[in-house]
Amino acid sequence: MGVSRPVDAVIEFLEAEKARGVTHILLDDAAREGLRALYRRGRTAKQEQRAPAAAAVVPQAAAPAAPVVVSSMLTVTGSTKAERLASLQAQAANWPPARALGTLRETMVFSTGNPDARIMLVGEAPGYEEEKKREPFVGPAGQKLTDILKAMGLAREEVYISNIVKFRPATPRQTTNNRPPGPEEIAACLPFIRAEVEIVRPECIIALGGTAAQGLLGSEATVGSLRGAWHELGGIPLRVTYHPSYLLRSNADHATKRQVWEDMLAVMERLEMPISENQRAFFLPK
Repeated sequence: MGVSRPVDAVIEFLEAEKARGVTHILLDDAAREGLRALYRRGRTAKQEQRAPAAAAVVPQAAAPAAPVVVSSMLTVTGSTKAERLASLQAQAANWPPARALGTLRETMVFSTGNPDARIMLVGEAPGYEEEKKREPFVGPAGQKLTDILKAMGLAREEVYISNIVKFRPATPRQTTNNRPPGPEEIAACLPFIRAEVEIVRPECIIALGGTAAQGLLGSEATVGSLRGAWHELGGIPLRVTYHPSYLLRSNADHATKRQVWEDMLAVMERLEMPISENQRAFFLPK
């Protein structure tokens, strides 16, 4: 019987997943590095086979085999977008990289809205109200977002709404107070929002705030420097704007509200949505 190679384990895993009806397998950074290591080892072995015979050398202890990480992969099952998103949600509830941090609370808040939406909106993390109702953007910032969508002529049910981080970031003696997620918390949950984008495939993504922009674009630039222009994520146009909570916290003046509205107008124009003269005039100086 031949010796089982690490790549054989990967092939067996993929074949088993295919037999279960899995159509997509998403790799995290560790899994990708494991596969790269296998590729490098394979190339080295072929080069050694092609090399001319050399003088005998003292044998060295064999290097340990590079680990192949498959347990941390996301496996997406289902034939419809709704079923695939449900399979992600089931895995998110007990996602080991997020649980291992010890800085996130227990209740998972996934997403809401239409899996076939033209517009996907992404925020930072659930807060007190979102954790209580297990739905993103249902607190004061959520009401502000609903008002913005209504001004665009859209209902919440028509768009897809999610967050970069799927758990409320914890604080000592926490009650209703919230905090933005840190880099490690963003990194732990990032595979899910990437998978959601791949499944929903919206025509446009709106990043609400700096955390969403950081997670989606890998940029540490400010919202002020990123907004007002188009970016791209996997071939999908992406617009950055201020988080609705920023409008509440800063008691934003008409100028800031107009900036957010200009970003929404840009999205509407990109998607060729109808825009009235009244809509174009929102928050302009009287």
